[in-house]
Amino acid sequence: MSNLILLNTALCLPSRDVEALLQGRIIIALPRTFIHPGRSFALYPSATSINVLPDEQYYKSNLLTITQKVITPISSETVWIQSWGKCELCQMLNNLESLKALSQLNIWTTKGLQEILLQRKHIFLAYLRVYLLSQPIEIPVNPQSQFIGLPDPLTVSVDLPVLNDRTFAQRKRQLEKLEPPLHPELEELQSAIASLSISQPAAKQLDDDIKAFLGWSSDKLIIKQPDPNLAWINDIAKLGDRSIEQDEGKSNYQAGTDFEIIARRSLDFLGFRVEENYKGGAGGLDLFCSQPYPLVCECKAGKSIPDRAVEELDRIGRRHLKENYLQAVRLIIGPGKPTKNLKESAEISKISIINVMTLQKLVEFKAKYPGAINLVELQQYLEPGQIDYRIDEYIDKAERKIKLRSQIITVVKELFEQDSESSKATHQSFTVTEIRVHYNVTHNPKLTDEAVHDLLIELSSPLTGYLGRIKSSDWKSDRFYFLRDLPVN
Repeated sequence: MSNLILLNTALCLPSRDVEALLQGRIIIALPRTFIHPGRSFALYPSATSINVLPDEQYYKSNLLTITQKVITPISSETVWIQSWGKCELCQMLNNLESLKALSQLNIWTTKGLQEILLQRKHIFLAYLRVYLLSQPIEIPVNPQSQFIGLPDPLTVSVDLPVLNDRTFAQRKRQLEKLEPPLHPELEELQSAIASLSISQPAAKQLDDDIKAFLGWSSDKLIIKQPDPNLAWINDIAKLGDRSIEQDEGKSNYQAGTDFEIIARRSLDFLGFRVEENYKGGAGGLDLFCSQPYPLVCECKAGKSIPDRAVEELDRIGRRHLKENYLQAVRLIIGPGKPTKNLKESAEISKISIINVMTLQKLVEFKAKYPGAINLVELQQYLEPGQIDYRIDEYIDKAERKIKLRSQIITVVKELFEQDSESSKATHQSFTVTEIRVHYNVTHNPKLTDEAVHDLLIELSSPLTGYLGRIKSSDWKSDRFYFLRDLPVN
């Protein structure tokens, strides 16, 4: 059981400062008086400020954008407290030359810090270890002073730290030495995508990972949760295997229609352009895809694929597509093992047969790695006859490509962690040769500089965002740094 702490007071700070502490952007507060190390208190977000300068000059512009929606209106009668802090260290700063370095590591402008120093003759830096409350509390607005009494004592624990021990220690050491930020360009990128993360899951994932890399949150990257909108994928094989019997409450026609609908959805999800003008039914073509190449498909729900399926696809396909039918990839999807006659007919008519579970495996792979399936490459595996083993080969090949990229990312991360633990100053970015040497020491097969550089360029693309790149005039002098993991099973 965690140690419990009883709080009777709250430290009053500007709302934007409290929000920055909650996000892990900063680990210090600027109290008006000295705070004794070891003291603990709730963090009270004040809607008013004693600063002479307006917020637009006092805070950096990226913070103003990000915190705009979290500021408590001045007219509000209550305040929500979400966190508490413990003062680990309190320093006094009165050196004008240090303000620029302090600003670079925090949310305040150099001009804002200069104004504080002008008013108070010194600046107190209170290093705060911040923890979330298990449940936010609402208290009445209190007249402003540095410390205010809580209406009721508050029992808290250290179960929910904003930053873990290692990350906080690194940040504290960096601030004490006023070392420059290692990746200011990443801070700008994070600020640029922060507003998008509210409505776009992909942007939120990248936002979370960049903050983790910058040390603004736990250094354990966020594990992507299953998307509830993709739950239908689990039903692909189920609907294809459904026994067409009246006691299930569905007719033969309805069971076939359900499977056709989910097969249509599956091909569309994989990236095919499914034409709506072609649909099943009596005499109808189940599925026709026009892009990236013509593909005609017959869906057969039930416990087996009937021998007549090849003849039906040939007859219906020729009727609807005329001479274009022969140029199309032809596919039958259904459950069970095809009969010998069906496989022979399919090979003669150059029709591919895949099990419904194989279709589900392809869709699951696409859901897990959205950019991993190349439909043009997949076409080479759509041979006549039963081809489930060929699709498995394609998925295995694609997984090996992803694993290689994950290994390259891990190598860059390992180099970064080794540099982080050393005492020497470093930019924590690495050349192609440094990355290649570390990879070849730890993995097989061995790679060349050219091969590693091609992979690094791909992984540092803005569309992938796993690595960052510092471009040089010579590709061998390009430098790369870690942004986020690519987890693989």
